[in-house]
Amino acid sequence: MTAQGSSQGHRLSFPASLDDPATRLGVIEAAAGQLEGAIIRTPAVEAPKLSALSGAQIFLKYESMQATGSFKERGALLKLLSLDDAARKRGAIAISAGNHAQAVAYHAARLGIPATVVMPEGTPFNKVANTESYGAKVILSGEDIAGSQKLADVLIAEHGFTLIHPYDDPVVIAGQGTAGLEFIQDCPSLDCMVVPIGGGGFISGVAAAVKALKPAVEIIGVEVESYPSVYAALRGEPARCGGPTLAEGIAVPSCGVHTLPMIRELVQDVVLVSEAAIEEAVFCLASLQKTIAEGASAAGLAAVLSDKPRFAGRRVGLLQCGANIDPRVLASILMRGLERESKVVSLRISIADRPGMLGEIASELGRCGANILEVYHRRLYLDVPAKGAAVEIVIETKDRAHAEATVERLRLHGFKVERMNNLWGDAPASPSV
Repeated sequence: MTAQGSSQGHRLSFPASLDDPATRLGVIEAAAGQLEGAIIRTPAVEAPKLSALSGAQIFLKYESMQATGSFKERGALLKLLSLDDAARKRGAIAISAGNHAQAVAYHAARLGIPATVVMPEGTPFNKVANTESYGAKVILSGEDIAGSQKLADVLIAEHGFTLIHPYDDPVVIAGQGTAGLEFIQDCPSLDCMVVPIGGGGFISGVAAAVKALKPAVEIIGVEVESYPSVYAALRGEPARCGGPTLAEGIAVPSCGVHTLPMIRELVQDVVLVSEAAIEEAVFCLASLQKTIAEGASAAGLAAVLSDKPRFAGRRVGLLQCGANIDPRVLASILMRGLERESKVVSLRISIADRPGMLGEIASELGRCGANILEVYHRRLYLDVPAKGAAVEIVIETKDRAHAEATVERLRLHGFKVERMNNLWGDAPASPSV
């Protein structure tokens, strides 16, 4: 079926909730029929290098291949398709600073539905531009999503817009569930799935589909430590949320009215991962799997790598739910990862301030087979003697052993050398396989 043909099909009526386990699978299967041809049926592939690194058998489903780079298209499009003619004419509205905004804008334009997206005032320029490029009217209002919600409520009252909620809507949940339906159809022998949790719409839909077809599959949710909203709610504790995170896509301070009961029923465990674990997972996906993943998308792999004994020998499904990471952040993560592997090494070398010293260092590094990436010659640091200088130099080496041998060679030549990011002695083993 072509995308246009699917978009103009008959409007499908959905139940007001997904409370009834007996009807959930039918609803999600019907949703899949509505979406067929209008979105990508993303592939699920085995990841041998990640499997070797983790000790589990890893399978990835590439939701990041959707047109706007995330799974959000499933729920957004399904909700838009469910609107009657009058609602379509009045228009749709969304509150989002990221993937949901782009998904609503993209598919509303395809369906000829006017779309307004309210974003927080601090939303990065590239996300605003991407959303506008799909034809939506973008309004910046509020310091955060809660602030944006206030204006959205006013606009809904004034214009009769239909809210396309990012997660707390049964239709949206059913749309997200189609990803789980496809995954378990393509990989029926999975032992467990590890799914990122923001507001809970994705994991609720995925778990509903998977459990209906394969009840024995364990569903594990993942949140970042700084936003443990579902983790705390399941334990009857207040959620202390806030602060910067690489996983802004799951940085949601509270879960939904519809999603929390489904998570209680269908999800076996929710775990927390650190910022360092998220960063490592983004790096491993890029360097080993050649996959660009935003922080939220890497949360599943972060959970597996943070608790390898739990997943050892099991067939684990991970959903690559989004690839919309800031290129500058990705570049930083990649360079930091290479530094941790000692493939890029930052050194500070104390030298006498006399002609030829830089040449001696460069020659010695060349004899060691190290490649010079950057050099800074510092004379004005107050901790450097008046007749001395400090050379800050970044080199490329093969691995940790090569880096250590290079530093030792410099020291034997008489140079005082210190590593600026001193990870040696307690650095984790390289994830390269």
